[in-house]
Amino acid sequence: MLVIFVVRCNQFPLFSSKGYMKFENDIFYLQQIISGNVRAYAFLVEKHKEMVFSIALKILHNREDAEEVAQDAFVKAYQSLSGFKNEAKFSTWLYRIVYNSAISKIRKKKLELAPLDETTISNFADDHDESDLFMVDEPDQFELLQKALQSLPEDENVIVSLFYQNDSSIEDISAITGLTVANVKVKLHRIRKKLYTEMQKLMKSLEHTPYGQPHFN
Repeated sequence: MLVIFVVRCNQFPLFSSKGYMKFENDIFYLQQIISGNVRAYAFLVEKHKEMVFSIALKILHNREDAEEVAQDAFVKAYQSLSGFKNEAKFSTWLYRIVYNSAISKIRKKKLELAPLDETTISNFADDHDESDLFMVDEPDQFELLQKALQSLPEDENVIVSLFYQNDSSIEDISAITGLTVANVKVKLHRIRKKLYTEMQKLMKSLEHTPYGQPHFN
């Protein structure tokens, strides 16, 4: 089913005059599908496939498993469209499906996902000391950030990717992960601090790297 959607996708004018992919709002495609134009689902697949795969990969750490989960998520979403309500964004609903599917798969493999933090949130303070963490420009800083991100547990990696890379709101991340809004805020706060600390450690090791040798493995 999904293959048919992707193959037929080239029958539509997907690109703008400048050559980059141009999409309508998700609601537009959903209305097309409801009206009987099932080929419109190909647009939704194309529009969200990178983030869907990214979420699955960050949890599973295996490309084949991530591809399988991503495809299954799109199929499940299509089959469940009749029950979709516009109370939430389609993307949030879709990402929730892939998140749950990836968690289910990793549990079936008897791997443990890092437990979500249930620590009391009453003392949370919105600290922006590391707010520029994702505004790095220098090549070494960017490389440091990528290495630091690899040190995060799966659930934290997904949260930070949704927030910084996908521009998902706190409320959307809450709906996707099942965490409370307040807990998402706490986690983002702690993730920033964790990344900042990890980058500082990596920076110190970089300073002791002999000239001419690669900075990172």
